Amino acid sequence: MNPFWLGIDPGLAIIGWAILEEAKPGEPLIIDYGTIETPKELATPQRLLEIEKDVGELVREFQPQNIAIEMPFFGRSIKAAGGVLQAFGVINLVCYRDTGVLPVYLHQSSWKCHLGNGKAKKQEVADMIQVLFGLESLPIDDSVDAIGIGYAGLCGLRNNIV
Repeated sequence: MNPFWLGIDPGLAIIGWAILEEAKPGEPLIIDYGTIETPKELATPQRLLEIEKDVGELVREFQPQNIAIEMPFFGRSIKAAGGVLQAFGVINLVCYRDTGVLPVYLHQSSWKCHLGNGKAKKQEVADMIQVLFGLESLPIDDSVDAIGIGYAGLCGLRNNIV
């Protein structure tokens, strides 16, 4: 079995995730993908606990040998920054604690450039992923970004963020 890559699009409300495998050099396969959602009615610590539990189950199920996480970036809109950064920390902790793998951190524009357009919208990312992997359809949600993040990591993209 070839090593699995876990791609993660972090968030407090919704986390996108994808598991990819490089079946042959240059031929990645999507093994599974989805989202983890936390109810907005819960307090932030309760949501973080849910994230810890769900991400832990994910890494224990698939046992990825490599992990790529999008590094949160906040331009002018920083309303959700605190929650996203807290979720990013929990995700980072769980991934390392449960796998021993040091994640690769990727900027959004760099992994999107790897797909062909650093400013691509979610539908454009989905279209590129569909062509790349020969898929009929994809949900337009955060799992699409996670596939792109995992793919960029699998292909060797690194941003040297510590």
